[in-house]
Amino acid sequence: MTTTISSASARWPRRSLLAAAGIAILALAGCGSRSSNSPSGQNDAAGSGGTTTVQMRTVAGHPDVLTDSSGRTLYTSDQETGGKALCTSSACNAIWLPLTVPAGQSPTGPAQTSADLSTLMRPDGKTQVTFKGMPLYTFSFDHGAGQNGGDGQKDNFDGTNFTWHTATAGTGPVAPAPSTYNPGSY
Repeated sequence: MTTTISSASARWPRRSLLAAAGIAILALAGCGSRSSNSPSGQNDAAGSGGTTTVQMRTVAGHPDVLTDSSGRTLYTSDQETGGKALCTSSACNAIWLPLTVPAGQSPTGPAQTSADLSTLMRPDGKTQVTFKGMPLYTFSFDHGAGQNGGDGQKDNFDGTNFTWHTATAGTGPVAPAPSTYNPGSY
């Protein structure tokens, strides 16, 4: 796995990335399934009990950024189009947490997004939320609402080079906001 951190314009050694991914995988395994209100672990809206699956918030001055129910920024990748998830390995999902809902549940969101929200079945059997056919994820290094450190990130998992962007209901790129995560640990 080779990961390029575009915001730092640096390549991190393979050993450091494998160690970080291994730690993240162990943390996920120890945590089990968590609700989307948790800053890490499974990003499942299962326990939301009527909570809106996708919300819109102002992030980095952009008023129509899509977030999960706890306000964590949602991302899409350029490579995942047509309703197909490619970020399916445990290493990828340790960094990019799929936004999921229980089987049979439809995602909910503000009026301007609801027609574009749907789901897809992941290879692991979970139901992932999509926006305009693109699977939605949170970034494990965003530790709270309003952060968008995953915007513009580039990485490689299982031979697929991913480029990640903040998901918005409007048009135009979102500039990365200052974040508290340490890019050196990714």
